[in-house]
Amino acid sequence: MPSANSPLFNWLTSRSAGLLLHPTSLPSDQGIGVLQESAVEPLLDFMESSGLSQWQTCPLGPTGFGDSPYQCFSSFAGNPYLVDLQVLVEAKLLTPGDLVPLQSLPRESIDYGLLYEQKWPVLFKAYAAWEASGREFQPYGSYPEFCASQSDWLDGYTHFMALKQHFEGAAWWSWPTEVRFESKARKSKLWKNKELSRVAGAYSFFQYLFFGQWNRVRERVRARGIQIIGDVPIFVAADSSDVWGNPQLFQVDPKSGYPLRVAGVPPDYFSEDGQLWGNPLYDWDAHRQEKYAWWLTRLQANIDLSDIVRIDHFRGFDTYWSIPADAKTAKTGEWRKGPGVDFFETVKKELPTCRLIAEDLGELAPSVVELREATGLPGMAILQFAFGGDASNLYLPHNLRANSIVYPGTHDNDTSMGWYRSAPDPIREHANRYLRVPGENIGWDLIRSAYSSVSSMAVIPLQDFMSLGSAARFNTPGKPQGNWQWRFCASQLAELNKDSSAYIRELAELNGRLPESTD
Repeated sequence: MPSANSPLFNWLTSRSAGLLLHPTSLPSDQGIGVLQESAVEPLLDFMESSGLSQWQTCPLGPTGFGDSPYQCFSSFAGNPYLVDLQVLVEAKLLTPGDLVPLQSLPRESIDYGLLYEQKWPVLFKAYAAWEASGREFQPYGSYPEFCASQSDWLDGYTHFMALKQHFEGAAWWSWPTEVRFESKARKSKLWKNKELSRVAGAYSFFQYLFFGQWNRVRERVRARGIQIIGDVPIFVAADSSDVWGNPQLFQVDPKSGYPLRVAGVPPDYFSEDGQLWGNPLYDWDAHRQEKYAWWLTRLQANIDLSDIVRIDHFRGFDTYWSIPADAKTAKTGEWRKGPGVDFFETVKKELPTCRLIAEDLGELAPSVVELREATGLPGMAILQFAFGGDASNLYLPHNLRANSIVYPGTHDNDTSMGWYRSAPDPIREHANRYLRVPGENIGWDLIRSAYSSVSSMAVIPLQDFMSLGSAARFNTPGKPQGNWQWRFCASQLAELNKDSSAYIRELAELNGRLPESTD
């Protein structure tokens, strides 16, 4: 293992500030935030005028039941919900009337049930029109070249989705044996079925649109001198093309495909039963034997989408909580060894310029801290976790490290205003005394604390810049419904830019976080 003086990675060497916002929260009249210039440009205007250097998102993959970006049908595909349909109207693949049902959906939140009913038929209608047009509509470059560039995963994913539609959404391990795994499915008659192939072609077209539009967004972001921080969940969804196509890399039954052991975390202060996530666990020996080829391809795919990549649940590379698949709670799990530093040495060798962030929140064993230090990856600190104890709390600003990213809270936390209002009196009193504030504007108090901290990067949720309460919370872990729905309106961002961007920029200037090009 590398010594403490020579970590594998050492990329976070300057101070900066950024914004946390998932694109689904952008304003639009299509029922969900989409990759639309009229929504992205005002956000970038605000970020540039405020001296913000990074835009952090959640994973961008196609979501399934529960709508979580951390449970996707593919680790490589993009979310078709993010596709801007107005582009297809302008190309005459859709009519303005096709968008009317979507325009009647809520604009302050996302109703995923209605979105599912309204957007997919419109996407398939656009594909039918494009197919009939002789494939003349190629606004994002050559469609065949796109398919060739994504050939490692695209064909498998699109057929997975077509089969899933054919079997009315059923999980792949319940499909007939001849298509239960991709290797078998490719030899089946159903794979060559004309209608199924057409549906697979539609899903491929949707990916062409997503990647084309996301690349346009990246160009606009890069032109402002802003970097995008992407997000990679350590685990993949059980019902995904990843597991269906690569069962040998996961702890699943070789005949049925059903998981043998699943992921989660043990009981702790926050949950007496622990958390049962249900994701299939990796067969790390199999990954090691292929020199982590699948993981390297996955990381490269995310590097292609962003400038910096956060890896969720970093501790799972050291030790992970392994739970029997039939367990009712996470109590019966046990700790097992992950790939350790060997994995990151391979990443460093094959992807030497990659910039990764380690999500290292929670109770960490000494071996996890040792692994983080050996890799040199910056970790994370959450200010909402800092109060209510004593001066030794690692998340208090005086205990932070330069090689870290500090947040008031993340997508999994309440907004700072909501957190403070619902916190027990001792936590609020400690925060007030430590920050030397009355607590009336705790969101801005935590922003100032983050900016003045020693952490090299400070990332602030947009909800905290807007001083919003719990109604703007993005996700509540363990809550099965009602998550990932928050959106803001264009008028809110315009007001924030007008009233607060100069102040935010001053905070960046005072604390050495302005982009280098504007110093």
